Amino acid sequence: MIVWINGAFGAGKTSAAYELIDLIPNSTFYDPALIGGELRHLLPQKKLAEVTDFQDLPIWRRLVVDTAAALLAELPGVLVVPMTLLRQEYRDEMFGGLASRRIPVRHVLLAPEETILRERVAQREECADDPERTLRTRRCADEHIEHYRAALDWITADAHTVDTSTLTPRATAARIAEALRTGEAGECGIVQTPAPRAETVAAGVLLFDERDRVLLVDPTYKPGWEFPGGVVEPGEAPAQAGMREVTEELGLHLAAAPRLLVVDWEAPEPPGYGGLRFLFDGGVLRGPEATRLLLPGAELRGWRFVTEDEASSMLPPTRFERLRWALRARERSAVLNLEAGVPVGG
Repeated sequence: MIVWINGAFGAGKTSAAYELIDLIPNSTFYDPALIGGELRHLLPQKKLAEVTDFQDLPIWRRLVVDTAAALLAELPGVLVVPMTLLRQEYRDEMFGGLASRRIPVRHVLLAPEETILRERVAQREECADDPERTLRTRRCADEHIEHYRAALDWITADAHTVDTSTLTPRATAARIAEALRTGEAGECGIVQTPAPRAETVAAGVLLFDERDRVLLVDPTYKPGWEFPGGVVEPGEAPAQAGMREVTEELGLHLAAAPRLLVVDWEAPEPPGYGGLRFLFDGGVLRGPEATRLLLPGAELRGWRFVTEDEASSMLPPTRFERLRWALRARERSAVLNLEAGVPVGG
C-alpha cells in the first residue's frame, strides 16, 4: 500500500511522513524527488531544458511508479510518499500505473490555512545575504500557491484532507494514521487491469450521436481520451469484449454484436507490449439513449461526442489514425487491416 501525502510547498509533508513511519508498522519512507535529482545527472541538458519541473518529464512519472513497485517487492508493507502533485493528469497516470500493479493508494492532503502556508514558505526561503534570490524564491512560492489553489477542487474531491494549521508534525501523522485505521482515508478509486506482460488483444467500440459525432471517454487512470473498450479476456470473442466494456463503462447494453471496422496491429513500444486492436461500429445513440449513459466514477471521469477534427487533438497520433481509418471503413461499409494505424494489403 502507498500513503501519498500531497500538499503545497510548506504544508509539512516531509516532516509528517517521517513521523508517520513511526506509527505504521512495516512502513518505509519514499521520496520521489530523489528521482528528479538523479535525472538531472542522467539526462542531457537539451532534454532537461524542455521542462521547468521534473514532474513534466514522462520518464520521471514512469520511474516513480516502477521504483515504488520495486520497493514494495523488496520491502512489503507501506510506502509513505510525501510529494506535491497538482496536475490531475499526472495523478491519473501515476495512480493508474500503481493500480495496474495492484498497489492500492491512500491519498491524503495536508491543507494549512493559506496565510500560515505563506508564512512558512517565506521563513524557509529567506536569504539575508542574497536579497535577489529571496525575491525570486518568493515569486516562485507565490506562483506555486496559485497553482495549488487552482488544483484544490480536484484534490479535495480525491483525497482525505487534514487541516495542519495548528498541528505539529507528530499530531499530523497521528491524524493520518487514525484516518487510515478507520477507513476515513479510503483507497483511491482508480481501477485498471494488471499491466500486460506480453502482447494483448483489445477491443474498442465507436458509438455515434445523431450528428455523426463519435463518443470518447476520459479515463481516470491515465492521461488523455480513449474509445470505450478494453482488453479481451482469455476465451472471449473481441466483439463480446467490446460489448462487455461498453456496459461496464457506460451502463449501455448493445442489442446486437457490433460490426467490425478495423483490425490494427500495434507494434511493441517499451514500456508497452503492443498487440492486436479491434474497432467496432456500435451504431448511433438516439437522444434518449445518450442521456442514459452512466459513468462509474472509479474508471471514467467524463464523456463527449466529438467531430473527427476535435478527436485529432484529443487522441494520441496512432490512436487517432486508427479512428480516422475506422470512420473511412464505416463510410465504405468495409473492413480495413492496419499496422500501426496504416492500411496494408489490398
